[in-house]
Amino acid sequence: MTNPSILLGILLLIIAAVLTTAGSSRPFWQRFYAIVPTTLLCYFLPSLLNTAGLAKSEAVDALYSVVTRVLLPCSLVLFTLGVDVRAFRRLGRKAVLMFGASAVSIMLGGPLAVWFLAHVAPSLVGGAGPDAVWRGLATLAGTWIGGGANQTALKEVFQPSDALFSAIVTVDVVVANLWLGTLLYGAARASRIDRWLRADASAVDEVRRQVQQQAEISQRNPTSAELVQILAVGFGCTALATAIADPLAQYINTHSPLLNRFSLGTSFFWLVGLATALGVGASFTRLRNLEGAGASRLATVLLYIMVATIGLKMNVLAIADQPGLLVVGLVWMAFHVLLMIGFSRLIRAPYFLLAVGSQACIGGPATAPIVAAAFHPALAPVGVLMAILGYAVGTYMGYVCGVLMQLASP
Repeated sequence: MTNPSILLGILLLIIAAVLTTAGSSRPFWQRFYAIVPTTLLCYFLPSLLNTAGLAKSEAVDALYSVVTRVLLPCSLVLFTLGVDVRAFRRLGRKAVLMFGASAVSIMLGGPLAVWFLAHVAPSLVGGAGPDAVWRGLATLAGTWIGGGANQTALKEVFQPSDALFSAIVTVDVVVANLWLGTLLYGAARASRIDRWLRADASAVDEVRRQVQQQAEISQRNPTSAELVQILAVGFGCTALATAIADPLAQYINTHSPLLNRFSLGTSFFWLVGLATALGVGASFTRLRNLEGAGASRLATVLLYIMVATIGLKMNVLAIADQPGLLVVGLVWMAFHVLLMIGFSRLIRAPYFLLAVGSQACIGGPATAPIVAAAFHPALAPVGVLMAILGYAVGTYMGYVCGVLMQLASP
């Protein structure tokens, strides 16, 4: 499959099959989807195409570019269109604390993983010069706390070899996507996890309740004109955000390169930030009434397309290609998960904040709203706001992580 259009058509067939069977009244499908969430299945099934070598990387990259640059910001606009901003204040300081715990646990988890493996299997974290493993892992810290721009900045700082950097990219894709799948699986069992965490999920439940109540009040059968208006608002705001983001990023790169330390020279940063801001701004106008005509439902369709496209980049057998470095990544992720669970239990934060706070760092604005929307579509903006914080601190915290890993290396 070398044509992105063919891939998109196949993804929509997969999504349609999943959602159709999920809505079936047959006992088998009801039992099946009581165990396997639809979001996780829409993520896993496309990965089999990549694993089998049926989806060529050029076509996947072309489709992924359109999805992240067009469909993602459009969905963010439509998700935020009917948002009651005041309701999100109820999430309180725990949301900020969980994001902080996520960033710090990644920053400390890297050195802890290197120190642990230096005593257990030193060859996994050894190397010298540009091939020193800690140099490549430092770039991984940048993308796991912030994003691609932070990773690029740290690559220039620590100068890993091209071969090592390519291997680290594999580690990022495999480990991060395994964790993403785990979070999506847990989203369907959030209430049970919250009881185990001894968490107070009342704030999240209240936000979700208010959103659902508002949707039920205004819900109606949309007219053709309203559907066109929804698309016009979503893609129109995306066009405006793109028109501002690209030249703004170019201007910053040319005239204020120091701002790249905060990832402000990345057009994607401005794109998702502006799209979210435009959606929130539109929610204070009459355009908010489009939520009743199905704005968030249409955004959910775009969300499933994003989930399936991300799944296309996952190769379930790639773990055998770089077994040594993958072990390092898995140990690092284990430290992050354990620290997040421990802190969540300490402050009694709900699983929603644990999942979104973690993915805001690990996956960034491309996947954090997906995890948030798995709890409720209207909660997607929370993931975006947290992910933008990651962009701001990713380079600095990644640098500290890299220095600490250098000290911990054998």
